[in-house]
Amino acid sequence: MNLRKVLFSACLLLLASTTVYAQTLKIGLNYPQTGRYKDQGLQQRLGAFLAVDEINKAGGVMGRQLELVIRNTRGEPAQGAKNTAELIDREGVQMVFGGVSSAVAIASGKAARDRNRIYFGTLTYSNATTGAEGHSHMFREPYNAWMTAKALSQYLTTNHAEDDYFYITADYTWGWSVEESVRKFSGTEDTGRHQGVKTPFPRALITDFREALEQADASNAKVLMMVLFGDDMVRALNVAYEMGLTKKMQIVVPNLTLGMARQVGPTIMEGVIGGSPWVWNAPYELNYPRGKEFVEAFSARYEMRPSTAAASAYSIVYQYKDAVERTGTTNTASLIRALEGHRYTFLKDEQYWREFDHQNVQTVYVVKVKPRNTIIADEYSSDYFSIIDSMPGDQAAQTREEWEERRREAGKPLTL
Repeated sequence: MNLRKVLFSACLLLLASTTVYAQTLKIGLNYPQTGRYKDQGLQQRLGAFLAVDEINKAGGVMGRQLELVIRNTRGEPAQGAKNTAELIDREGVQMVFGGVSSAVAIASGKAARDRNRIYFGTLTYSNATTGAEGHSHMFREPYNAWMTAKALSQYLTTNHAEDDYFYITADYTWGWSVEESVRKFSGTEDTGRHQGVKTPFPRALITDFREALEQADASNAKVLMMVLFGDDMVRALNVAYEMGLTKKMQIVVPNLTLGMARQVGPTIMEGVIGGSPWVWNAPYELNYPRGKEFVEAFSARYEMRPSTAAASAYSIVYQYKDAVERTGTTNTASLIRALEGHRYTFLKDEQYWREFDHQNVQTVYVVKVKPRNTIIADEYSSDYFSIIDSMPGDQAAQTREEWEERRREAGKPLTL
């Protein structure tokens, strides 16, 4: 009799644990906790946790609580791919998102595809992510290099049409993509007139940036295009300031984030121009109610303003929730079909997941860093960006024909 009671109790415990597991829907965040892009990685984590907590408090996804499982990519492609495999194979996550380096996102996305899981890129700007290296399981939430270059160049050709440029570019896939795209749309493809230099990635030294900046100074260019990101941009811009280049040249950082601006500080950043898919003041200036809610919730919880990376991670979690609820399943093939062509309005104006390449098509902003006194007047000393120009997503994005041309060049099929 006692044995029967023990077995009955064990069955109840097993049933209870199975029920709890069934109610938990695991998603994996693969981001750099260390390395040159760790600040952008932290912002993703903060945005993701805020979304998960909000969703769980509201009842979860189809009655199941979300569970966020995290891994550190260290900014290394091989580590990103390994993490993705572990998240799916060992942890049982149903979706993976993350990345700051495009090389990491591309490698991680392929690992997800091989295991039939969707990978959402949160901060990957290389054209290749949804272009030459794009595939059925990769969805990119932010814009790409082509889009930011087209919007930036609209502004630059109006204000710096006769000026010489100098490019300092991180020597890897994202840097190459951005420089190529900006040169194309700004009419600065003549490398004899518009010179440039590559800096090592991911282990550039201060001396590398100083040597590059000395070449920029000697060129007498009027526009300094700093195709650098994260800590690399921070270090290089500090050196540029010490050399007096921020007063002599118009500094342009094609992919500019709040985290990078905060690291550099308002004095050095003043007047810098860049591109962004989202900035925290946009919902207030352009009246996007859901965007305001996000900014206020994030600011109250973390006592800082959210960056582009935080907004991207936050949006992805909600987009995944929406796709699961619209299809009534976590089946990957069903979710891919539900996302393709889906239009929505969330933190800004309307966006959509383009069917043929899974690029998120959205408005691109051109921003300029405000004067120091304006920046520090904000409650969190973070009112960095004036929106000085913008371009609708459909105008900024590659056409189907342009995308197919890149796929042919890479020897890839013309469908994902």
